[in-house]
Amino acid sequence: MEPFSDSEAVARYAEGPVRMVPGFAGMQAMAAVLLAEHVGPEGKVLVLGAGGGLELKAFAEMHPGWQFTGVDPSAEMLGLAERMLGPLMGQVELHQDYIDDAPAGPFDGATCLLTLHFLPREERLKTLKALHSRMRPGSPLVVAHHSVPEQGRDQWFDRFAAFSQSQGASIADPATMVATLKERLPFLSPQEDEDLLREAGFTGVALFYAAFTFRGWVGYRA
Repeated sequence: MEPFSDSEAVARYAEGPVRMVPGFAGMQAMAAVLLAEHVGPEGKVLVLGAGGGLELKAFAEMHPGWQFTGVDPSAEMLGLAERMLGPLMGQVELHQDYIDDAPAGPFDGATCLLTLHFLPREERLKTLKALHSRMRPGSPLVVAHHSVPEQGRDQWFDRFAAFSQSQGASIADPATMVATLKERLPFLSPQEDEDLLREAGFTGVALFYAAFTFRGWVGYRA
């Protein structure tokens, strides 16, 4: 995740998801709805991959009674999150850590948005198990990330690049961007992602978001 330690890339980060993730704001709002089904008015929510602060800001504005623990390994991204949150920092505690060193909780809900696609399968499973161990029984985990079917995968990547370009993302050569993504990210299929959630101990796994190369699921701590 080298870009997340590059100060110039971090400064531009907030522009990226809005332009490159279809329905980004709606996905965050849906995640908050899924959390709110089980998180009380004063619940505690763990946000893994909290750098940048975009989902923390959205959740805190929607649920002023919630307290958030944000975890991210990048000091630069956490600095951006703090600036993004401003006065909302009263609801948030930030930790520069990986999940294994995150607070033990237990939490009433958790999210991991636009993060798991950076991890290979076994590391992804380990991360999901670590999240599971920090959650209360019955609490929801909401995840969303790149998850691309094997059949027609190249076409889905081309569609993702075309969408990003149409929204004003700075892409000089879509083919190069797609090739870079394939090289850097260990893509799994939606079925593989669902299987990992279940293997990590989550039940009731259900798809709530699908947009070109992105998928999002909710599952519940057994």
